[in-house]
Amino acid sequence: MKFTDGLWRRPTGVDYVGGVEVVEVLQESKDGVEFIVAPKHVASRGDTLNTPLLTVSISSPMDDVIKVRLEHHRGGKNKGPHFELFPDGMPAVPATSVSRPAEGHMEFKSGSLAVDINTGPRSYALQFNTGDEFLCGTEPKGEGYADVPYHLTFGQQSQSGCLSTLADSMPRNDDFALDTTRATGLVRFMVTDLSLSTGETIYGLGERFGPFVKNGQVVGIWNQDGGTSSEQTYKNVPFYLSSKGYGVFVNHPEEVEFEVGREKCSKVGLSVRGECLEYFVIGGGSVKAALQNYVRMTGRPALPPAWTYGLYLSTSFTTSYDQKTVSGFLQEMRDRKCPVRVLHLDAFWMKRYDWCSFEFDPETFPDPEKYLTDVKREFGVKVCAWINPYVSQRARIFTEGAENGYFLKRKNGDVWQWDEWQPGMAIVDFTNPAACKWYAGLVQRMLDMGIDTVKTDFGERIPHLDVVYHDGSDPRKAHNFYSLIYNKVVFEVVEKKFGKHEAALFARSATAGGQRFPVHWGGDCESTYEAMSETLRGGLSLSASGFAFWSHDIGGFEGHPDPVLFSRWLSFGLFSSHSRLHGSASFRVPWNYGEDAVHITRKMVRAKCRLMPYIYGESLKAHETGVPVMRAMIIEFPDDPASTYLDKQYMFGDNLLVAPVFHDTRADFYIPAGRWTCFWTGEVIEGPRYVRKTDYPIDQIPVFVRPNSALLLGPEDVEMPDYDYAKAGLEVRTYELESEVEVKVPTGKGAKWAGSVKVTADGKVSANGVALKK
Repeated sequence: MKFTDGLWRRPTGVDYVGGVEVVEVLQESKDGVEFIVAPKHVASRGDTLNTPLLTVSISSPMDDVIKVRLEHHRGGKNKGPHFELFPDGMPAVPATSVSRPAEGHMEFKSGSLAVDINTGPRSYALQFNTGDEFLCGTEPKGEGYADVPYHLTFGQQSQSGCLSTLADSMPRNDDFALDTTRATGLVRFMVTDLSLSTGETIYGLGERFGPFVKNGQVVGIWNQDGGTSSEQTYKNVPFYLSSKGYGVFVNHPEEVEFEVGREKCSKVGLSVRGECLEYFVIGGGSVKAALQNYVRMTGRPALPPAWTYGLYLSTSFTTSYDQKTVSGFLQEMRDRKCPVRVLHLDAFWMKRYDWCSFEFDPETFPDPEKYLTDVKREFGVKVCAWINPYVSQRARIFTEGAENGYFLKRKNGDVWQWDEWQPGMAIVDFTNPAACKWYAGLVQRMLDMGIDTVKTDFGERIPHLDVVYHDGSDPRKAHNFYSLIYNKVVFEVVEKKFGKHEAALFARSATAGGQRFPVHWGGDCESTYEAMSETLRGGLSLSASGFAFWSHDIGGFEGHPDPVLFSRWLSFGLFSSHSRLHGSASFRVPWNYGEDAVHITRKMVRAKCRLMPYIYGESLKAHETGVPVMRAMIIEFPDDPASTYLDKQYMFGDNLLVAPVFHDTRADFYIPAGRWTCFWTGEVIEGPRYVRKTDYPIDQIPVFVRPNSALLLGPEDVEMPDYDYAKAGLEVRTYELESEVEVKVPTGKGAKWAGSVKVTADGKVSANGVALKK
């Protein structure tokens, strides 16, 4: 949100108070510092009267991370929910220190990250540094609060929607936003402006389908169900990465707005309603290290089971299907040697109007348990089923949920209902432990029938007006956070049923910490090259926000793709961490798009299965470190200026560069420094250089292997992703070796390594615990 009119003026009615001078240090130790900041120079006792103060607390939860908490009035209730920090366990006590390096300066240091606090007259500022390198900072008046007339908050937050779009279509009685301690109709915002250096670029902020580089954008952290062709997104994360090798995490689950070089060209503005603002500056020495430290704070991703990397075949959404249709698709995929590993039953496995009832439609699945047993035995597939957290009043479970208080309520005590999506739809209240247990039981019953994994759809259209949560949560804070607790409840049921490292979801909504419950997919995209590219931008932004595993609807969700587009998207989809054929009104079976599509499906599925020792090894590393499997080039090559704006290609693990083709015949991509080898043909291209290839083969996608790499490939006839990699007889391929390379091989069963293969610079191979191809 903008709090200025140009550089110097304020919009009419906006009152801004910014910190100017440190007037008292309250605490100063290695555990942290706390001080009071006045909005003016205090030269005499009279200057202390009739003036607000800001309290600033600085501390560190772990090495290379510094927390800043800015507070105005402390007397308000700090309702939840709150992000869970360090869910995997607290890190070691950070190496911190506090010093006064010069008059008027105090320095707090954590690991290699330090913040200089300017305590001189009229000079309050923060400056974050790693060694001699300046990262970011604030200036005098750069931190404070603003009181904004209520009517100005409408229409000004063009990206977010909490007040402006009113996605819930509720009356404008937004009384939670009124600051009743001041003049009626003012909304209080806490504000910080962090510097944006010349040439510095910003990434992340969750899934974003617009420009990959966030400079020049205003980004509101507010989950919405708006498809992939707009500013709205399903997965909003209040964390950004800087090309300078640091990140900023704003520790607020409610709406946070980021003005990235937009309101002020040399600033990233952070704002949140209320009386406090808490953020973390996260260092580590590189873009990748800062991302890893953020993931340590908010939670490492679970490791999906190996079978989830195979091809998902969906029944699609509004298509008509029954047992015979589904089995027919699986048989035809088998006949065409296009192996399916997961069968996905989308919404209409349940009866129309009854979602989400958790009951099979008896007209199309008269004996669901027998059918699930038969289809899994006959075709060797796992089965995924679609659910959401909304319950139609036509569903048999509605009465039970309403009578027991399992749904969100209005302020008058009624169940919160509307007719969007489903008639008389209610929303499960996951802040109620009894409701969580009830919903978990519904999922458990479904798993006991034979379902193996769950697509957790929706979770974005959560009301924030005229709504009451069981635990008294602030509806603004609960709006985004809802996606986290919803997916957590379901994931834990699946994990309990099948065991650790055997649980996976296919989730759409998320916020900070949601990476702990993979896999996530990109939502509803159109069937165009433009939608294909915006889908990739969304995935790259999401991976820059800590999400390690990601998928999308091959061919697009809406519409019917032409055969060439579908074929290009097939290759992109099968060189993503997870791969799903899914559409809305038409089936995404490859023979609907011609024999080329069938051939490409067969070829790419087999290539992915052969690459599984590499892909699963990279996934295991992602689970251990937080570095995503699919990652933007800027994360891997931060010192290459060309990587700054590359948003049509990505690194697939440490050693593979993938560049989807966004034209019928032309491929464009960038090769970094070194001699990179085409995975398909063995062609070597020496970078750095941009490459354009015309008449690019329809059955290929640019995949280049990094120099000084060794890939271990499974058998040529392998058709499934989950096999014993160490015993399969792996083929060793080397690429432009310069020194000895050691490749670790996972077992394929959980987070364990089976052994390793070493290749010397002159090509000699030795294996430890791994069988190689003879």
